[in-house]
Amino acid sequence: MARAMMNYTYFLLERVSFDAQLFYKEVQKAMNRLLPHEIYELNIWLTQFVQDKPELQPSLRFVREHPSFNAQYQGL
Repeated sequence: MARAMMNYTYFLLERVSFDAQLFYKEVQKAMNRLLPHEIYELNIWLTQFVQDKPELQPSLRFVREHPSFNAQYQGL
């Protein structure tokens, strides 16, 4: 079931990537739904996905500043 949630999150973020505000809102929702290790995986995926999309890059900062990400993966 957890893998299905991650796949759904990736699918949804790809679909809303045309609008930076909507993308950011969906990233926020994902952060509330996912477990800490899934947030780390989302960070990896987002890093690759927004690499050539500068308008979406602020959402990556939101993930990296989230308490769940920082608590477990501070040194990365």
